[in-house]
Amino acid sequence: MKLKILIVAGDGIGPEVTAEAVRILDSVAELGGYDFEFRYAPIGGAAIKAHGSPLPESTLDAALESDAVLLG
Repeated sequence: MKLKILIVAGDGIGPEVTAEAVRILDSVAELGGYDFEFRYAPIGGAAIKAHGSPLPESTLDAALESDAVLLG
């Protein structure tokens, strides 16, 4: 079973922290036989620049369609 995980890195150290978390989850998947599908969506300052909102509707929709959300 493939688990959909939404990555919303945010601002500040969020991108670095979530990148490391994804790296760890990749190792967990390999060692434990899991299948993760990572999706990415903007939040915070990056979302304001790209969409004019700190929490775009597309990010909310992606979160609702995911099995888990990793917030940076």
